[in-house]
Amino acid sequence: MHPLAMLLGIVMGSAVSISLGLAMTLVVFLFLPEFYTRTAEEYPPLLRALLGAVIVAGSAAAAFYGEIRSRYWARSAQCVLGLLLVVLAWWLWPVPRV
Repeated sequence: MHPLAMLLGIVMGSAVSISLGLAMTLVVFLFLPEFYTRTAEEYPPLLRALLGAVIVAGSAAAAFYGEIRSRYWARSAQCVLGLLLVVLAWWLWPVPRV
């Protein structure tokens, strides 16, 4: 296995596990409607993080597949993954409120 494929596999596995964890959190929130007033403000950030993690997981899976199978588009998929990670970090990074 190529060293880059191993790194892509780690990123892919991490993104998938984060996606599953966020999805399970969403399911728990949905099964507790009596606490909706407490959890209502948590839905938008949770859904944003879930969407970002799913997109990164899909991109990482494509980059991993392209690297393993030596496809001509593998480098493009890896560049897209890197760009997505930078955008996701910028998008989800907490901003201090003044």
